[in-house]
Amino acid sequence: MFFKSFTDQNLAQNAYLVGCQRTGDAVIIDPPREFDHILAVAKEEGLRVTAAADTHIHADYISGARQLAVEHGAKLYLSDEGDKNWKYEYTDGIDVELVKEGSTFSVGNIDFEVWHTPGHTPESISFILTDRGGGATGPMGIFTGDFVFVGDVGRPDLLEEAAGIMGTADSGARDMFQSIERFKELPDHLVVWPGHGAGSACGKSLGSVPISTVGYEKQFNWALQFDDEELFVKELLKDQPEAPVYFAEMKKLNKVGPAVLKHEDIDVLSDTASFEAAMVQDNTLVIDTRAAAVVEKNLVPGSINIPFNKSFTNWAGWLAKYDEQLLLIAEEENREKVVIALQSIGLDNIVAIVDPIALEGLTLQSYDTLSVEAFMEEMKAPNTFVVDVRNDAEWHDGHLEEANHLFLGKLRTTEIPAQKKLLIHCQSGVRSAIAATVLKARGFKDVVQLDGGYNALGS
Repeated sequence: MFFKSFTDQNLAQNAYLVGCQRTGDAVIIDPPREFDHILAVAKEEGLRVTAAADTHIHADYISGARQLAVEHGAKLYLSDEGDKNWKYEYTDGIDVELVKEGSTFSVGNIDFEVWHTPGHTPESISFILTDRGGGATGPMGIFTGDFVFVGDVGRPDLLEEAAGIMGTADSGARDMFQSIERFKELPDHLVVWPGHGAGSACGKSLGSVPISTVGYEKQFNWALQFDDEELFVKELLKDQPEAPVYFAEMKKLNKVGPAVLKHEDIDVLSDTASFEAAMVQDNTLVIDTRAAAVVEKNLVPGSINIPFNKSFTNWAGWLAKYDEQLLLIAEEENREKVVIALQSIGLDNIVAIVDPIALEGLTLQSYDTLSVEAFMEEMKAPNTFVVDVRNDAEWHDGHLEEANHLFLGKLRTTEIPAQKKLLIHCQSGVRSAIAATVLKARGFKDVVQLDGGYNALGS
């Protein structure tokens, strides 16, 4: 058997290539939308990807399953669990086998047993792998998707928090308790291959270690230490992080079927006139992906700055709207990666990429970064409004008495008093830089941020 994991660092999402070296067949478990690098590895190993399997209807990224089926003829194994609201709707015209509790399927001489493991979502399934081609008569491990992570379990509140399906958080938590009780019965030696690692919003305390074992999780995963269902439900639902608003869109797209990408080249604008003409089109958002230190004094009016790093995809999902036309300011070395990152969460409406050279003829804006001393002095001045853009947990851990808690992800639409000087801070200064550009784009003229964020206040 050939086995290799692939992690999208922007999404903390894990995909797995599993191949039978005797027959040359391979499957991708939880495939990402951009999968060419996985196909390349398969080819190098003499394998052909003939199948793909999703553990559930994903809410945090676009699955590549449909693209694999349409472009490469892969057979899909998709969940048939859950009620009518949790059924895939894009199965016509492609090779699909709907699976549920007790189903089995094989890729070459590798066998997969399907377990229904609801909790994160009603249709969630896990795959138990047995390498029959390697002579095994018992299972090696389990692909848990968003069921069991290293050190955590999938959050059950996303349907309620992001998709507005009320009452599902409590019922999901109770389903999760029952699924975990069953998980505890598995042999300790089984390897656990989770769908996400640290950095994902699909849990609240995911570990950074990429794999685990059933036995290890039984001993050390906080969620597996409960025998009382009520106590478990209370603890699981407590202190979950904010549910990204784009999760509702991801759930819908993965259910009805994401668009099949056509891999067309995106125009690159390198002259000021073309950029200006594109900017004034209706419902257009300019996202500047350059570093905050560059953009701070060179901000295109109306644009927001989301630097391209590990947090880019998350904040783009929070701040961009799915009906907006996107213009991306990006340096050449990052352009392809920026596009892939946006398409990974279904932000496909990319009008063009703008070369920074096109900014040279524009009148640009700026915002200031203040030291702790200068920031605290400004707070004493009249007509100021202090904005803390951190998340709920950070706010509750401690905050400035004068601050107003306005989470960054909702800052494009949050009501803010007009004619005020805005003093912004986050924990370290990274998110407040994004926030400063969001507020400048909204028309606030006097905007400053705190250098080093809340951390700097205690130094």
